[in-house]
Amino acid sequence: MRKVLITGGAGYKGVKIAKLLLEHDFHVTVLDNFMYGPDPLVHLLEFDKFEAVKADIRNNIEGIHAYDAIIHLAGISGYPACEANPHSAQLINVDATRNLVQALAKDQLLIYASTTSFYGKSGECCDESSQVEPVSMYGITKFQAEQIIMERENSIGLRFATVFGASPKMRMDLMINDFTYKACKEGMVVLFDSYAKRTFIHVDDAAECYLFALKNCDRMKGGLFNAGGDALNYSKLEIAEAIKKYLDFKIIDSDIKDRDVRHFIISFDKITGMGFTPKKSVEDGVEELLRLYKFYDPHSHFRVI
Repeated sequence: MRKVLITGGAGYKGVKIAKLLLEHDFHVTVLDNFMYGPDPLVHLLEFDKFEAVKADIRNNIEGIHAYDAIIHLAGISGYPACEANPHSAQLINVDATRNLVQALAKDQLLIYASTTSFYGKSGECCDESSQVEPVSMYGITKFQAEQIIMERENSIGLRFATVFGASPKMRMDLMINDFTYKACKEGMVVLFDSYAKRTFIHVDDAAECYLFALKNCDRMKGGLFNAGGDALNYSKLEIAEAIKKYLDFKIIDSDIKDRDVRHFIISFDKITGMGFTPKKSVEDGVEELLRLYKFYDPHSHFRVI
């Protein structure tokens, strides 16, 4: 599995995955429409085995058979973006995924960026056999796409925890990234449903999980795996309190209900049993983000002097 294509590879996770695979001597091609520009990929040009292709996954999968493995990240991510663009979420997250699956040869490995977000709001401990209960357009479309992916034998579905940490292509709509920014820049964090628990994984560990899947594809293909670690199940209040260890800010517990309630504890026994365990803690990510926000404002796209 030496030649890898990453769809949506210019995004938050994709850039990190590409760099890690290049460091492990994979040939890596990123396919992206560069909606947010190609800048996050420029530093990868130092690797001879890197290339990028500007294309839209909805209508251009030419040359797909040239790759041993495809890491499928392309899609509209997150609750706000999917709710604002439900038609595009269906076309990109579901229909384009179906077209990709139909175009692949049987011997090509497909690794799908799935999510734990569709486990719902039961508050219960969920493993891969638990009933799913998506509560948003994002969760619904991701689950539909996962079902399409898993119809073929040579696929791996990684149901990721909520990712956090710094990346060349930052995302600020992720909970820990957002809470840390607001604590640092605004001096307060407002919590909706502060009791609600979900699980987290640092973006570097997420990249390591894709590498792990490539190296262990014979054992993992055909399977679904919650991707994260048992030590990273946190409530919103617990995340805010973790950030409060590093700076003083006000925590406001609001009575307003979150429209995207996710409340569950995830079991990672299956992937842990395979040998994967995240290395970075929430505190590691918070320290990293605070260093970033001291000199760079991702919302304004300018360096703070």
